[in-house]
Amino acid sequence: MLTLDKIYHAGYVLKNVIRKTDIIPAPKINPEANIFLKTENLQITGSFKVRGSYYRISQLSDEEKSHGVIACSAGNHAQGVALAAARSGIKSVICLPDSAPISKVEATRSYGAEICLVEGVYDDAYAEALRLRDEKGYTFIHPFDDEDVIAGQGTIGLELIEQLPEMDAVIVPIGGGGLISGVAFAIKKLNPKIKVYGVQAAGAPSMYNSVKGGKIERLESVSTIADGIAVKEPGVNTFEYCSEYVDEIVTVTDDEISAAILALIEQQKLISEGAGATAVAAAMFNKVPVKGKNVVCLVSGGNIDVTILSRVIKRGLLMSGRSYSLIVELIDKPGQLKDVSAIIADLGGNVISVHHERANEGSAVNGCYLRIVLETRNFEHIETIRRVLTERGFKISDN
Repeated sequence: MLTLDKIYHAGYVLKNVIRKTDIIPAPKINPEANIFLKTENLQITGSFKVRGSYYRISQLSDEEKSHGVIACSAGNHAQGVALAAARSGIKSVICLPDSAPISKVEATRSYGAEICLVEGVYDDAYAEALRLRDEKGYTFIHPFDDEDVIAGQGTIGLELIEQLPEMDAVIVPIGGGGLISGVAFAIKKLNPKIKVYGVQAAGAPSMYNSVKGGKIERLESVSTIADGIAVKEPGVNTFEYCSEYVDEIVTVTDDEISAAILALIEQQKLISEGAGATAVAAAMFNKVPVKGKNVVCLVSGGNIDVTILSRVIKRGLLMSGRSYSLIVELIDKPGQLKDVSAIIADLGGNVISVHHERANEGSAVNGCYLRIVLETRNFEHIETIRRVLTERGFKISDN
């Protein structure tokens, strides 16, 4: 059974192992609220996961340790298990989906783990880990549906209450549910008035669907840039804890997550992976009631694959009105491009690229299109540029 005593014990065990990560103010994330960030992306291994995995391994018997441990993970739990096993002097085998970012795979390997890549997603890696456990006699370290793991994650809840006693709410990412189960349990036992909101990626809403439907539901597939929370089915224990202690669960889109990653980079100088930015996205886009409240967004991890970071930033720019593609229909005569460019420049827009092409079939014989990519300030800026171009006689196409 999960108890406050177990979570406090986990805090004692982890005291000299983990970082007590800072809470920092983030006033620009949502100006209508007092937003703070719990920076677990700056935790050792780059994620909160080390808390639960280390505590779980610390509670193994000598007999269990002698056989070694096995785990499955999209990446962050893997690194936590590998680090904990290495510090305990025991063997670790990690099953990861072959879609896991290379950076996470190599980071896990660097901690001394034996890597087993499995075709598919997290759930496929989970099935292979159980098969190897039964075949080789390893001790399985579950990434979320384990009381010791949940207790380890719950130490974040203890830190939050100590660091921000006036906290009104906390927003927590959900994959399998281990993090929010521990955090919600600790917070609700110590101060039931504090709201606990969970957030999932819209492309992997397993806990959202399950709690809403009143029973555990398994998704046929998951698709999201937040690979750390791309879980098809929540745990038995975590489903119960979420049902009892979490006030509301919401979802955010990949575009909203991308915008949150960009905001954290620009405004806070913080790197977050997709899963870590979901709580920030929920606050940015008012998915939960934050107005006028002291709200903590739990930035759960920072292990983003740098090869996709540029794509995420591009999507974030589009989502926040910082980049815009404009198509202008013109009569093909000298000076048109100059006039359009001058209007955009006068309004403070920055032209990144221009593509000129002749009109399509059905258009005027002397017609043409300008496809212009702009750097803009926000959506209001975009609308101003569109309005002035229209007022000056240019026709804007939405195709």
